[in-house]
Amino acid sequence: MTVPVRRTPFVNRSRYGFDLRSTALFFVFLAVVVCALGLAARVAAGAVERRPAWVFVLVAIAVAGCLGLRRRWRLAGVARRAAAALDEAAREAAEVLDAPDPAESVPAPVSATAPTTPIAAVVVDYDALTPEGFEEAIAGLCERDGCTEVEVVGGAGDLGADVMAVTPDGRRAVIQCKQYGESNRVGSQDLQRFGGTCFSVHEADLAVLVTTSDFTAPALEYAEQCGIVCVNREGLEAWTDGSGPQPWGAALEDGTAGWEAAGSGC
Repeated sequence: MTVPVRRTPFVNRSRYGFDLRSTALFFVFLAVVVCALGLAARVAAGAVERRPAWVFVLVAIAVAGCLGLRRRWRLAGVARRAAAALDEAAREAAEVLDAPDPAESVPAPVSATAPTTPIAAVVVDYDALTPEGFEEAIAGLCERDGCTEVEVVGGAGDLGADVMAVTPDGRRAVIQCKQYGESNRVGSQDLQRFGGTCFSVHEADLAVLVTTSDFTAPALEYAEQCGIVCVNREGLEAWTDGSGPQPWGAALEDGTAGWEAAGSGC
């Protein structure tokens, strides 16, 4: 049994969509026509200028041409359809370009590793510093708390002065730094050597001895007599973390601000 083959009917695509080839050919043809008309108009203008009698001939030719163009109105319909197709294509392209990027509309994920607690304060390990580093650390504390003209002068021939500064209330401070171990306390001899130079040689208004250890009882008695402020490890740590007073503040609280008269006798 033979099955008849159905033929696919011919579909005129020009009636259902935009035909790029036909549109291009139309514009080429239109350009040729415009050029030909321009050339003809130029030739006609030259002929009329040379022979005015040719005006009647050109008018007759123009009328005949108009009558012939009445049969070509379909050309104008094709042009209108081409223009509509081009307008539709331009509109679709503009919609695609204006569409937002889906990737841009997605919010950025919140980092799960973002810090939620404040950073802990840094603790200074004075025992791990070199003697020069310890003096620099004390000078840094003075600068932090408002002293000016801070200078590290410790070294050979310093005559007991390691750090010199001007306190916020304008007094000249001379500081000696003793980086001792816990078992090695500052004795009275250390205080006597410092007291013999801090006032008479360095002209201190405020004499301070800072140590990472502690002071013996005779040393504290001598310091009280001469008006020297003694800062042991506990006082140094309190000064460092801000929980205790600065040496110039401690001098006022302890009543040693009037040490100048007593200091002159040390």
